[in-house]
Amino acid sequence: MNSKKLFEEAKEFLPGGVNSPVRAFKPYPFFAQKASGSKLYDVEGNSYIDYCLAYGPLVLGHAHPLVVEEVTKQLQIGSAYGVPTEKEIELAKLVVKKVPCAEMVRFVNSGTEATMSAIRLARAYTKKTKIIKFEGSYHGAHDYVLVKSGSGAAGKPDSPGVPEETTKNTILVPFNDPEAVLEIINKEKENIAAIIVEPVMGNIGCIPPKDDYLEFLRNITRENDIILIFDEVITGFRLAEGGAQDYYNVIPDLVTLGKILGGGFPMGALAGKKELMENIAPSGEVYQAGTFNGNPISITAGLTTLNELNNTFYTELDKKGNILRNAIIDLINDSKINYKVAGLSSMFQIYFTEKEVLDYKDAKTADTEKFSQYFQLLLEKGIFIPPSQFECCFISYMHNNHDLEKTIEIIGNAIKSI
Repeated sequence: MNSKKLFEEAKEFLPGGVNSPVRAFKPYPFFAQKASGSKLYDVEGNSYIDYCLAYGPLVLGHAHPLVVEEVTKQLQIGSAYGVPTEKEIELAKLVVKKVPCAEMVRFVNSGTEATMSAIRLARAYTKKTKIIKFEGSYHGAHDYVLVKSGSGAAGKPDSPGVPEETTKNTILVPFNDPEAVLEIINKEKENIAAIIVEPVMGNIGCIPPKDDYLEFLRNITRENDIILIFDEVITGFRLAEGGAQDYYNVIPDLVTLGKILGGGFPMGALAGKKELMENIAPSGEVYQAGTFNGNPISITAGLTTLNELNNTFYTELDKKGNILRNAIIDLINDSKINYKVAGLSSMFQIYFTEKEVLDYKDAKTADTEKFSQYFQLLLEKGIFIPPSQFECCFISYMHNNHDLEKTIEIIGNAIKSI
């Protein structure tokens, strides 16, 4: 069975033929058969150097031998118990050790659950209802954050089925714009429970914060009794051992984690100061629960992965990221075009725009048709990146020099063709 036929069959049983909209691309997605290290293989036997990496979790690459070994051992003694395990404590202690703001941890099953719980906790703790989020940021698929710009400060539902009364308490502002945040806080500070922010916006491509912007958010929230939530589902354990808050030396009140935390298995977490976290049931009254919270398979994979991440690991990953980004910049300059290369550490993206990209509106000036051509040209030559202009590309520890050299050559040829 080839991918085209599988996709036709899938459309009969799965909405749009996929189980997440980011996996759909024209004319049809390829169907994976297996993966190893930096490579992904489809059902026809084609191999791809993978810079999607399941949208970020696989920082050690596909099917890392240690993760496979430890998960196999755990599977042999049980996949779910419904009671606590010692490994949950071990992983929680490791998160607390690595992540600056973390004093206590609640493990959940996804980034969506983590951000939903963080917002609930912030509202309960402050006894306020409104939150600020940033245009173009993605904090999961729950109603409070599925919001787009509307008239006035309040956001409008970004999906049918989300009531307007649900999003009236979610205020959108542009990223990297201190004045916009100040304006809202001056009007609404008595009502704002939290600001939730991706320290590096990873779901509109890859947009780092301006110098001192995160420090500004930390100061303004502290001055106005607002909870600062860093959504580090993407950046957690990717930019540094302690994530973006470690990388930028800005400590939030709460952090949401996912992706790398689960080592390739479904996992999320909410972590933060003890005085906040102790409000979560059963020690407090803020309800949060889940059948698979702290699932031993995900916990084992996460524990194994995090134990592999040290200073040497991040130095090597940063080096690879710099090699790739700098080479792409040189290719663009040689082609006498002015597309923008964004990213840091092991994250990167090309924006097909000549405008500097500092926020959502800037990112939306990118030429998505050109990006689609770029994606297809790379795919034909065995390079797989996320198929949307507005996703981020990732490098794993298993990408070697040959992978990078081949990728640079193919990207160069693609840029020339476009």
